[in-house]
Amino acid sequence: MKKNPKPIAIHIEMAFFNYLFSPPLVFPLQVPVLQSNNGPGLRGLMTIAAHLVRQARKEQLLGSTAEEKAVVQQWLEYRVTRVNGGSSKEDTRTILKDLNMHLEDKVYLAGNIFTLADILMYYGLHHIMVDLTVQEKEKYLNVSRWFNHIQHYPGVRQHLSDVVFIKNRLYTNAH
Repeated sequence: MKKNPKPIAIHIEMAFFNYLFSPPLVFPLQVPVLQSNNGPGLRGLMTIAAHLVRQARKEQLLGSTAEEKAVVQQWLEYRVTRVNGGSSKEDTRTILKDLNMHLEDKVYLAGNIFTLADILMYYGLHHIMVDLTVQEKEKYLNVSRWFNHIQHYPGVRQHLSDVVFIKNRLYTNAH
């Protein structure tokens, strides 16, 4: 039986998110660009994120096996094409439904390992999850479970607000 991996050092997440969400990134037409002093800038969320993961020597965030790497890549593409592109209520419902079904028997998007897909999907969904009602969160229970787990993963949430998932009972059945 595999032991749970140790949490990733906070400094990698700090460096990673500082790169992603502060200069030298520029956002022309919603396409992130990472400018460097020694060469042309890198364009695109997936390209920049994968580059920073490799630069930080945290390749396990990209998956260990060929299958895990493919699944991570699939969810990164989904993040860019569906989550970034989805703007209507129907798009949001479809995204949440897709994720809810996928996460039915999984802890993380790539199965049982925490990856870059989880981090970037968390950031892509935060604005959606924060606006959901308690009933909507209960409807997408697997997404809510996953999201709550990811937001409490060391170093992930950073500057974003904590999304609350606890429903407090005001009344009980006891008289």
